[in-house]
Amino acid sequence: MSDEVGRAGFVAVDLGATSGRVMLGVVHGAAGPSSGPAAPEPSVELVECGRFPNGPRTDEHGALRWDVDVLWRGILDGLRAAGDLARERGVEIRGIGVDAWAVDHAFLDDAGDLVADPFCYRDARTEGVADDVYRHVPFADHYAINGLQHLQFTTEFQLVAGVSTGVGAGVGGEEWARARHLLLVPDLIAYRLTGRRVAEVTNASTTGLLDARSRTWSGELLDRLGAEYPGLADLRDRLPELVEPGTVVGHLLPEVRAATGLGEVPVLAVASHDTASAVAATPLGAAGAYVSSGTWSLVGLELPAPVLTEASRAANFTNELGLDGTVRYLRNVMGLWVLDECVRAWAQEDGAPVDLPGLLAAAEAEPGGRCLVDVDGDEFLTPGDMPRRVSDAVARLGVDLPATRPALVRVVLDSLAAASARAVSNASALAGVVVDTVHVVGGGSRNELLCRLTAEATGLPVVAGPVEATALGNVLVQARAVGVLSGDLTALRDVVRASVTLHRYEPGLGGS
Repeated sequence: MSDEVGRAGFVAVDLGATSGRVMLGVVHGAAGPSSGPAAPEPSVELVECGRFPNGPRTDEHGALRWDVDVLWRGILDGLRAAGDLARERGVEIRGIGVDAWAVDHAFLDDAGDLVADPFCYRDARTEGVADDVYRHVPFADHYAINGLQHLQFTTEFQLVAGVSTGVGAGVGGEEWARARHLLLVPDLIAYRLTGRRVAEVTNASTTGLLDARSRTWSGELLDRLGAEYPGLADLRDRLPELVEPGTVVGHLLPEVRAATGLGEVPVLAVASHDTASAVAATPLGAAGAYVSSGTWSLVGLELPAPVLTEASRAANFTNELGLDGTVRYLRNVMGLWVLDECVRAWAQEDGAPVDLPGLLAAAEAEPGGRCLVDVDGDEFLTPGDMPRRVSDAVARLGVDLPATRPALVRVVLDSLAAASARAVSNASALAGVVVDTVHVVGGGSRNELLCRLTAEATGLPVVAGPVEATALGNVLVQARAVGVLSGDLTALRDVVRASVTLHRYEPGLGGS
């Protein structure tokens, strides 16, 4: 291992449901036992090299799908820009990693070509499918193996929708008939970069088809599904090899090298579920909870093993896999979606952008605790007229309606903080872990008012940052895999602390 790693760079391809981006992570400092006591702590500098819009489109049959070609063009442009920047700065690109959202998947045919663009998890074809599956393979039987919360759009239910002649109407059945291989979204991009088909375990754990204890495909669930839905009898033959984060998937194909100007760079499996990458870069202590805060908030604990109890299932907590054999024990909370939709509605009403910092400052001056709405209610799931929906939820509580925008924002943020506090408290009780700190990462870590309210609601210190946790976790896994960094999760999180400024909010004391 080289002592000087300041010239090592890693490219993080980070795909979200509304946008994608390509980040260059440059590792500075020394690594390894020969570095000496005076060597600086390693740190990572992140530079955005490309950003492109993403979102589901409606096909000719009215189905919601992801446009793979749009994603692919944006990725190639970003890789080209990352290569140019690396050359300007004298940085050697040592790896590329891809993370993305979960559950959605693509089919490849015999020739390895894309059968069709992947369905979006918001497509309506899965309505009622989970209930049908549970009649044959009960939810309790599922949970005892995969440990997943109930979500109607889990990969398993999407697959049943594609082969069923009842619920789901067999939507996508013709595509399934042509499919020979199934790849989740980040694995599809890795395949296009390298030509190798794999399934990285942190994302595969969201399919419903993985055993949470063994981190392998569940033969029992696959057999029972195949027996009840004959179209899925050969599903296991279409599933790829499972790999752990840090595995070298392959090297850039010649056509990708030609399109990007990059050399024969290795592509590494990272913690490819974007939340798994974010948690890997969360500077957790031994008793810390996390809130990965964005459109959704993922609130939970990092554990050494899954919690598969009936109480955990009843609370709808999920056990998704993490880096280094860990489990992300968490619950989905609605997140900043409610606030963002309110702001979008007001911008449309005004015909001009909303001054969000000013709105948050005014909301901070509003009295708190007047009322709390259930932000996880189904009425907040879809876009459109969110201020009215929040006001309606307040009215159902029998309290005075918020008369101003700042007052409504304060209700939303109070309610978000309370929802996170409930999730932390429940996770602590269900897992038997005493939590002493809450770590907020992602875009929500920049919302000072929300961080302070979360500290008040939990009664615990809140440590905010990093904002770019997902990209940072992606880069850290790559850097360790090629020997530029070393050590366990604790060591990687020390690099995070050396790379970003963290802000601490004490209950009753504000932030620092």
